[in-house]
Amino acid sequence: MRTHVAVIGGGQSCEHEVSLASAASVAAGLDPDRYDVVSLTIGLDGTWRGDDRRPLSLAGAIGVLLGCDVVFPVVHGPRGEDGTLAALCELAGLPYVGSGVGSGAVAMDKWATKLVAEAVGIPTAPGRLVTAATAAGQVWTHPVVVKPVAAGSSKGVSLVREPGGLRAALDEALALDDRALVEDVVVGREIDVAVLRRADGTVVASPPLEIVVEGLFDFAAKYGGHADFRIPAALADIEAKALAEAAVATYDALGCDGVARVDFFLTDAGPVLNEVNTVPGMTEHSQVPRMFAAAGLSYPDLLDELVRGAHR
Repeated sequence: MRTHVAVIGGGQSCEHEVSLASAASVAAGLDPDRYDVVSLTIGLDGTWRGDDRRPLSLAGAIGVLLGCDVVFPVVHGPRGEDGTLAALCELAGLPYVGSGVGSGAVAMDKWATKLVAEAVGIPTAPGRLVTAATAAGQVWTHPVVVKPVAAGSSKGVSLVREPGGLRAALDEALALDDRALVEDVVVGREIDVAVLRRADGTVVASPPLEIVVEGLFDFAAKYGGHADFRIPAALADIEAKALAEAAVATYDALGCDGVARVDFFLTDAGPVLNEVNTVPGMTEHSQVPRMFAAAGLSYPDLLDELVRGAHR
């Protein structure tokens, strides 16, 4: 008997289109001999729609979900990745793929993630929290990176090299969130590691991926084909070991489940955590599937591990 899987994409955030691509790829990538897929989409206006594209009430959407065995949320950003959909599944008593309510919420909050990482000895970039009320009083003293606290896909992220650019960067970040993070520029190689809890409960780290790009790895670089992804990254054994250990330690400290992408800067002093994505891009050509493919785990097999390891 095939397992019925509800794949949810879209969402009410600036990552809506990215999420649609991830959800479509997941739906197509699940082995049809093992899985029946029901697709649900959340519009930018919050309207749910099923396979027939007709609008559904929230109660109607929950009814569809209750007819499935497992929910596979692929909604990036706020009202999805931040634990919102995990909470819906918990309340409905539905098994679901990925991190739980608390870990999704904390990992989505870059400021909270920094506090957790520092508490377990994982360095992060020095930074400060800024709100709309405190933005006017911020003084530029050196190059910084400004980003929304809880947004993804590098939306609203700016590299500020000159004093005159700080306020505009804060305005851009605060247009997407009510808090912004101002961090020192970290000089180092950009290395990502994916961490997966397999269906048998074991936790494994992927081969490291290096992002080689001129300037800031922003939305245009990420999705415009301008970045060079090198898998596996050319690292000394001691560097690769330090990154894998830091990635797993971060995953565990945040209480993650399913798969998460942990992003670092590799400096002369070792790994510096950048951020954590508990619902990373999941097209077959996204970073996480490519990292696990380099370890011999195919895209359908990765999806299979995630579904079989869903919260029960």
